[in-house]
Amino acid sequence: MPKPKKAHRLGGSASHQKKILSNLAAQLFEHGAIKTTDTKAKLLRPYAEQLITKAKGGSVADRRNVAKLLPQKDIVAKLFDEIAPVFENREGGYTRIIKLGNRKGDNAPISMIALVTEETATTEATRATRAAASKKAEEAKAAEAEEAKAEEADAPEVEADEATDAEAEAEAKDATEADAEEDK
Repeated sequence: MPKPKKAHRLGGSASHQKKILSNLAAQLFEHGAIKTTDTKAKLLRPYAEQLITKAKGGSVADRRNVAKLLPQKDIVAKLFDEIAPVFENREGGYTRIIKLGNRKGDNAPISMIALVTEETATTEATRATRAAASKKAEEAKAAEAEEAKAEEADAPEVEADEATDAEAEAEAKDATEADAEEDK
């Protein structure tokens, strides 16, 4: 007899679990956030994130693969047209699970799973750090260019000073030679 490789299934069978996850994902994409049990939220998170990653690809093959898992065409269209562009610059972590406490009737732990649509503080911080670093690099390049221009501007003056020094030495030599001739 085959033994299951994973823990308990949500609905009893593998096919029922797939249907449950499909419906939960469709509701998540439709509403942006849903309340469910902790176990279902934890199983839904990787399922939904894989669908969003496929939707970010945007190809026809990706659309067909997502349509196999989400049978509602309008939800698939919303996922590809509205949700995927929001996560274009994000490399993962599209959902957030927030624990809400226990359900009143059966005391089951309840969580809210939601799409993370806003920019996070760490993303903004890294973007600000990169912007500051690029600005600093540009300023350094500008400073180097100014120094190079200043050196070029100083170089002719140095050559001119050297030329006047050479003329002065030549005059001094002539003067000493003239003095030497007079002494003879």
